[in-house]
Amino acid sequence: MEEAKKNNVLPLDDRSALILANIERPTEETPKDSYTYYPHTSAVPEAVCVNVRGKSFKIVANVEITEDAAGVIFAHGSRFGGHSLFIKDKKLYYVYNFLGIEQQQLVSPTALKPGKYTVGMEFAKESAGEYGESIGTMELYINDKAVAKGPMRAQLGKFTLVGDGLCVGWDSGDPVSKLYKSPGEFKGGTIAFVKVSTGKETYSDLETEAARAWAIE
Repeated sequence: MEEAKKNNVLPLDDRSALILANIERPTEETPKDSYTYYPHTSAVPEAVCVNVRGKSFKIVANVEITEDAAGVIFAHGSRFGGHSLFIKDKKLYYVYNFLGIEQQQLVSPTALKPGKYTVGMEFAKESAGEYGESIGTMELYINDKAVAKGPMRAQLGKFTLVGDGLCVGWDSGDPVSKLYKSPGEFKGGTIAFVKVSTGKETYSDLETEAARAWAIE
């Protein structure tokens, strides 16, 4: 207390690390529950990204692939925590890396053939764990079909403590998943967009909207 008074740092902040980890930085960006991201851009800082912490969320992407398509469609975070949607060995993967401790993974049971797809995942939060982490179920989608499902826990703290931002078509810094090396650039196809939403709409609503965009093209 004497040192605090001497150095003019009163009042002392006695909030827990759990609380401090989830305080949002000031930003001019109006908070939203749905963001659309595009390829060929720099990594987006977490301060202006969609906030999926402590919530249910959905990721939907429109991609067109060739026979040799592979690489990252969407990635946010690093090997210390993050999540990634990517194609490897002609199969669709979603990996949620929980604090670098556990890599929770879904993979499509069959190979993707060349063509246009709306792909994505959905996490439905069902409860909170001992430390505030989200506990629920994740599903992997190809077009309007759920092709894989499993339990998932999502961290409460931010992903980008080491500076890795949100990327479309590549993964900056440390890779989220051990299954590819950074930058894991998407090749053998094109990504139209990736949409991340924490809104109340169902995954099927987002998929229908994305599929309609393909039909217009």
